[in-house]
Amino acid sequence: MTGRKTIIALGLVFMTGLQGLTGCGSPSSVSGGQTVAEQQETKELVYESSMELSYAENFSVDYYEGGYKVLTTMDGTKILTVPEDQEIPEGIEDDTIILREPVSNLYLVSSGVMDMFDKIDAIDTLSFSSQKADGWYIESAKKAMEEGSLVYAGKYSKPDYELLVSGNCSLAIENTMIQHTPKVIEMLSDFDIPTLIEYSSYENEPLGRMEWVKFFGALTGREEEAEQIFGEQEQIVEKILQENQADKTGKEQQTVAFFYITSNGLAQVRKSTDYLAKMIEMAGGSYIFDNLTEESSSRSTVSMQLEDFYDGAKDADYLIYNSTIDGGVKSIDELIDKFPLLADFRAVQNGHVWCTTNDMYQQSMSIGYMIRDIHSMLTGADESQMQYLFSLK
Repeated sequence: MTGRKTIIALGLVFMTGLQGLTGCGSPSSVSGGQTVAEQQETKELVYESSMELSYAENFSVDYYEGGYKVLTTMDGTKILTVPEDQEIPEGIEDDTIILREPVSNLYLVSSGVMDMFDKIDAIDTLSFSSQKADGWYIESAKKAMEEGSLVYAGKYSKPDYELLVSGNCSLAIENTMIQHTPKVIEMLSDFDIPTLIEYSSYENEPLGRMEWVKFFGALTGREEEAEQIFGEQEQIVEKILQENQADKTGKEQQTVAFFYITSNGLAQVRKSTDYLAKMIEMAGGSYIFDNLTEESSSRSTVSMQLEDFYDGAKDADYLIYNSTIDGGVKSIDELIDKFPLLADFRAVQNGHVWCTTNDMYQQSMSIGYMIRDIHSMLTGADESQMQYLFSLK
């Protein structure tokens, strides 16, 4: 950013700093009129308790006297939320992100998190989105953008810095893709916009990914809503696991292949350790590719030649085609057009071919429903009750 654009942006940063000193919501803002001497007289944080987590391992939330909270992620990032009637305590580490409650003006880049904000009724804390309105399957997000309360501020690799600064953005919530563009983090920091990377995708358990709703519930002051929505999904999964345990009568588990045919003619499948493979197991099935680990790669997917996919998946009992990338297919014939040898697959010959709905990946708070759909597929339950899977004819 050079010339007149730089001058404008720096001017906006200066104005944002002045607003912060008058209590208008800068990431490190303090209450209006508070002097340095008064800050020094404030007390240190006094620990009360920590949030109980059942599955998630990559974040923590600690509660302190006076309503203060400290949210920590696996990379060491700390966020201190300060109640609007309280002062900033002393002894806070320099790199701690300080947010004044009620938290607002967030820039949501991690699209998988939007469903969490939706389910805990926290869309109003978001002001900026990395997706345009037509990119959302979540109706409340689409509506907010159409009404103008949520605006497009550029994708993760090219945010609109001037818009973020002029809109007093308090925090950018990123996923791990931002690690490929460290310059963006530096630029955001230069404009006094802190960055939080959410690591829900690093959780080993499907329910651990979903338990991140409690992190954002704490961030936005909606812990009760987060506990409720998470508990509902957890109960669905527990019921399925109980049914699976009761149905174990020595019969062999049915195998499932979850895949997508790329535009360059490869089969993209999930690693054996991926959460989708674990969801299939929790639903009562067995993921067909049980030896795909590739420990050296952080990716959750593996691309293989179609011949290798044929050898590994031709005897799978069920096929699930991932429609979230290419929009999906509407029939078995359309799927076979992508890869003619699919006609030889056992699942195709038996009519056990399914497709995901396009919105599956944005529905991060529906893991329980997704596991139930896979369970219903395996048990031959009524398809009309499914939400994220449909059969191909």
